[in-house]
Amino acid sequence: MTVELVLPTTELYTAWQEAHAEWGPGLHEDGFGLQESDDVDTAEGFARWIARLQAESDAGTCLWIVEDGQVQGGIALRYRYNDRVGHIGYGVRPSARGRGIATCALRQLLDRARDRNLGRVLLVCAADNEGSVRTIERNGGRLDEIRPTPHGPTRRYWIDLPPRD
Repeated sequence: MTVELVLPTTELYTAWQEAHAEWGPGLHEDGFGLQESDDVDTAEGFARWIARLQAESDAGTCLWIVEDGQVQGGIALRYRYNDRVGHIGYGVRPSARGRGIATCALRQLLDRARDRNLGRVLLVCAADNEGSVRTIERNGGRLDEIRPTPHGPTRRYWIDLPPRD
């Protein structure tokens, strides 16, 4: 499996639209930095969304998970600590789940976090999201706690990122 993390680009408009359509209307797509106000259904709106993501790059990086030219998901690294959503969020389109894509993408993103000298990152997922639990734990996540939230319990994991030798 060759999974790449790429910066959002209008060149992948059609591939991103295919992934977006698979999630279905109104569902949250972790990792894309997509807000309700973003118009991604038109080429012009899509270009504005990409420009917004680029303009916000000082707060974090949103990347697309691409395999063989297909956008399989998104993954985001927030440079500042956020107790509610953590440093990293990701999502994989339904048809690509269960193949190790998220595990591979998270491993690559952890290298980027290490390069930014973050030292330690927080990841948060729904307590019943077994796929994310496995992905996080395969990448060294240590369960900190399970917290109640209005949307159901969430699991909070820390991953230590020691400097490279």
